[in-house]
Amino acid sequence: METNHLQRHNIIKNRIAMNPDEDVDSALKLWEQMATEIISIVGESGFNSLYSRSIFLTQSTFPWVGARSKSQITEQRFAELKMDFEEQTPAQAREANCLLLITFTDILASLIGEQLTTTILNSAWGNNASGKTSKEFKNE
Repeated sequence: METNHLQRHNIIKNRIAMNPDEDVDSALKLWEQMATEIISIVGESGFNSLYSRSIFLTQSTFPWVGARSKSQITEQRFAELKMDFEEQTPAQAREANCLLLITFTDILASLIGEQLTTTILNSAWGNNASGKTSKEFKNE
């Protein structure tokens, strides 16, 4: 079970590492793609709850993430996240985005399971998101 957890984290890290010069808009595109998939399963309010909790937990490491307001509208949240990332160095924004994505998917996986969470990531970001780990998923 822990191996799957690490594989999911690697999917996120590999996806972010695929474009080390990725701009803020590209980082937010990961969220938009993932949100589309997750909202189809848990609904918008479910996504918003998971996202709010992830922001809260990520603030212990990156206090500037989501510090502006606590809006309940997803589009506004991503706009706020964009502003947060733009005010940081690219490296800081990437680190925060990685932690936020990992935190979000950790919570999601605890609710719906590792396999479905990984399937959602692959569906949202394409199978190339998992890089070398995709073979490991096929062998399970």
